[in-house]
Amino acid sequence: MRLFSKPFLNSFFPLLAVFASTRGYTILVLVAAQYLSARYILAPQRSWVGHLTDLNLFFLVLASSFAIAGGYLINNFYDAEKDRINRPQQYLLYHLISTEKQLLYYSFFNGLCLLLAFLVSKKVFLFFFAYISAIWLYSHVLKKTFWASNVFAAFLAITPFFVMSLYFNNLSIWVMYHASFLFLVILIRDLVKDLQNFKGDWVRKYNTVAIVFGVKITKGIVTALIILSSFPILQLLQETDQLGWMYYYFVTCIPYLIGIVVLLWKAKDQKMYLWLHNLLKFLILAGVASIILVRYPI
Repeated sequence: MRLFSKPFLNSFFPLLAVFASTRGYTILVLVAAQYLSARYILAPQRSWVGHLTDLNLFFLVLASSFAIAGGYLINNFYDAEKDRINRPQQYLLYHLISTEKQLLYYSFFNGLCLLLAFLVSKKVFLFFFAYISAIWLYSHVLKKTFWASNVFAAFLAITPFFVMSLYFNNLSIWVMYHASFLFLVILIRDLVKDLQNFKGDWVRKYNTVAIVFGVKITKGIVTALIILSSFPILQLLQETDQLGWMYYYFVTCIPYLIGIVVLLWKAKDQKMYLWLHNLLKFLILAGVASIILVRYPI
């Protein structure tokens, strides 16, 4: 009975709100993706023990996590009114903690990020300072600018993997094809999200691609990006010796994305766009999980 006492619930719900507001589940996936990428793509010559005992790598992963967490908080702060319309249930969860506390957590997470980055090196500190500033610029200004918001958001999403590539000094063409595919899928997902949030964006006067060009043209842009994503896929499929069993993930991506296009053109309401958004999130999650398949040669 004590477990569900009022003092416990009063402390539990704010913690749940912080976890939800910072997309804790997404950050956990990011941590897994960074370590899997380090082990099987960026530095496969090192063992798991070597990666897990690398203190600087640990600090980089933590710094990325705190920067992303802070980014979600400041994004929630600026998107509060829009989320009240588009996602009322999530809005209530995110705002179980006050605006003042959200900003306090935002400052705290960014401070931890910069401290950890400084412990690695001054260059890493400057990198993350620029990254945090870019996240704020996106949330405060660029998110309302249709020609920059989606591209910038996708770039910010893959930045934690870019810093990992720099750390391991591995920017090979094979790594760039992986990054290009991830960038395009995230960009596609963001455009679908714009279609899903059309009503709230219109009310709040956000100049998203969907608002500026309309639903039909936005669907055409998404279709073109899906076609474009086939280029890095086809290039990666030629690297069977490096992909291992992950080859089958990329083979599956082709019909999967074709299915996304078919559903996209049939979609007419917010519920259907939400399904498409979740299907694209699943594709990203499956890609993260399939990284481990690189270890198994075909």
